[in-house]
Amino acid sequence: MSHTVSSPEPSHPALGALPLARAAIDRRCERRTEAGWLDALRTREDTRHLVLIGGRARVVDGALTLLQHPEVPDGGATIYLGFDGEAEILLHSFHEAPQDAAGPVASHATHPGEWLGLRDVAAGLTARDAGLFVEAVAIANWNHAMNFCPGCGGPLKMRDSGWVKVCIAEGTEYFPRTDPAVIVAITDDADRLLLGANKAWGGTRFSTLAGFVEPGESLEAAVVREVAEESGVQVTNPRYMGSQPWPFPRSLMLGFTATALGTELVPDGQEIIDLRWFTREELANDVRSGAIAVPSGVSIASALIEHWFGGVLPEPEHLEN
Repeated sequence: MSHTVSSPEPSHPALGALPLARAAIDRRCERRTEAGWLDALRTREDTRHLVLIGGRARVVDGALTLLQHPEVPDGGATIYLGFDGEAEILLHSFHEAPQDAAGPVASHATHPGEWLGLRDVAAGLTARDAGLFVEAVAIANWNHAMNFCPGCGGPLKMRDSGWVKVCIAEGTEYFPRTDPAVIVAITDDADRLLLGANKAWGGTRFSTLAGFVEPGESLEAAVVREVAEESGVQVTNPRYMGSQPWPFPRSLMLGFTATALGTELVPDGQEIIDLRWFTREELANDVRSGAIAVPSGVSIASALIEHWFGGVLPEPEHLEN
């Protein structure tokens, strides 16, 4: 008999249920610490297994491929993900494709187009699959990077079903880390939107301004500081709009709007090399003509821009033909 996960549906702020913020998984945090829990699940017939290879999962007909135990190759890191209402789900993360792969995992070599990254497919996945994929990528990234104790440099061992690592020499515990970052849609008195071009994007891709929260800083203070640093603009009235994980490698993006106190623009020249105020008509025309590009897909920047725009931006003309 099938059961559904009983956790309540979260309420959502202004941006709604963002693609990477959807979930229908009970993570069962209280069971992770049980002795033998992970080992007992590995070979159970009703356990399902998600394989990641280099951060990519097999997606067929718009759904994640979940395997049974005999189909999972040896090696890699095994981490408990949660319960989806019907099955317990384990992650098997490989940095590179296992050489002894057979069955569905062998399709990584024979059908590489079936192995896709989170950003490629998240918007089209169900809430369960989107939640699984983002959780898996986030914990896999942490597990791959966190192998040695920051205090003594000694090796770490995995504990609590993959969600804690412990220094063998000192016994110090380390937990998965998430770095908060603010991302801001700034408008002026004429309701124009401020967008900036990052140096790494080549100067033609414009997006909302963003930056990491510093130690001892509130989210609102980070909004004011980051905007001033990158654009020279002073802002007021930071308003929280929504959040979503961005596990590339370990961020939590917190979306805000804010109101500019002035319109003079001074790019910092380090990250931001160009800044522009856009009316809705100007932004639509520039995107349609291909003069500029803006974020799309699953990014919270896209959601912030389209929330201000009042709908979906037009496609570039060269994509429509």
